[in-house]
Amino acid sequence: MSGIDGIIYLILIACLLPYVFTIIAKVSGGFKLADNQNPRDFLAKSTGLSARANAVQQNSFESLPLFIAAVLMAEYMVVSQHLIMMLGIAYIVLRIIYGICYLANISALRSIIWFLSMACPIILLLLIIRIV
Repeated sequence: MSGIDGIIYLILIACLLPYVFTIIAKVSGGFKLADNQNPRDFLAKSTGLSARANAVQQNSFESLPLFIAAVLMAEYMVVSQHLIMMLGIAYIVLRIIYGICYLANISALRSIIWFLSMACPIILLLLIIRIV
């Protein structure tokens, strides 16, 4: 697998991850096919685990542009493939842990993990600034 293949997989996994939490939100909230007429309304009215999974899904989509931009810019600016992959994998793993903490309602640890996950693309961008 060449370096760009790894980058593509990182982006693909990061893009699909929010949908995992969307499915959890819908399944845990008792979503039925009839609710598909207005799924956003269904999720907005959800509570408990379903509401927390929906919040993870929303936050995952919110952090996605920063991650994708940082990874693509790092690749373009020829940042070390090893470093891009290491920070990219760390971002994905931390986002999964963040989701688990959110689902389990462990707010303090969730906030720390959120910070660490956001640090990954920010570090990539800071490395790019150093190169330029």
